[in-house]
Amino acid sequence: MIAEEGARLGSEAARSVVRLGCADVLPGLSEEEFARIEEEFGFAFSDDHRAFLAAGLPVNRSSSTGRQQSWPNWRDGDPDELRERLARPVQGVLFDVEHNSFWSTHWGAKPDMPSQALEVAGRELAAVPLMVPVYSHRCLPAGRGTYGHPVLSIHQTDIIHYGTDLADYITQEFNGPPHGEGASCLRSTVAFWRDLVD
Repeated sequence: MIAEEGARLGSEAARSVVRLGCADVLPGLSEEEFARIEEEFGFAFSDDHRAFLAAGLPVNRSSSTGRQQSWPNWRDGDPDELRERLARPVQGVLFDVEHNSFWSTHWGAKPDMPSQALEVAGRELAAVPLMVPVYSHRCLPAGRGTYGHPVLSIHQTDIIHYGTDLADYITQEFNGPPHGEGASCLRSTVAFWRDLVD
């Protein structure tokens, strides 16, 4: 069972997708589909994300072209593409460790050897919360029993808030004020990722 506030946020976000016409909306995911997805990919959706996808599964419009689908299709999408999208936030951080001198102060002293630095960073990142794509590279943290996290836009270690929560994010992404408006009052909630928010 999901939290009432999580259900409200997810339902509100789903209604906004329909109202704004920003996706084709298929019937929502069933409990059996959620169980299969969470087993196959090794995570649990947050309560608001789960309620959002149960109300209706947004997919790219039929006229959309290009390989990468902005809306992850959790029902019929390519499993390898979905795995790659789930891995992308961590892979982006590792890219910045290797190529852009990124190092978190929480990881201790940075090893001199690049291969050792990548090994240490990989171990540390294996313990951070998994970020699940909502749309493109906008993500929510995984975690049953959680809801109300700000949606984060994650591109390597360049991370910004894209909405105070899932419902606000849909409005801002597709019809709202410029991104970042009011960002200074947002609370960052997700361990590790919150330290990278601009």
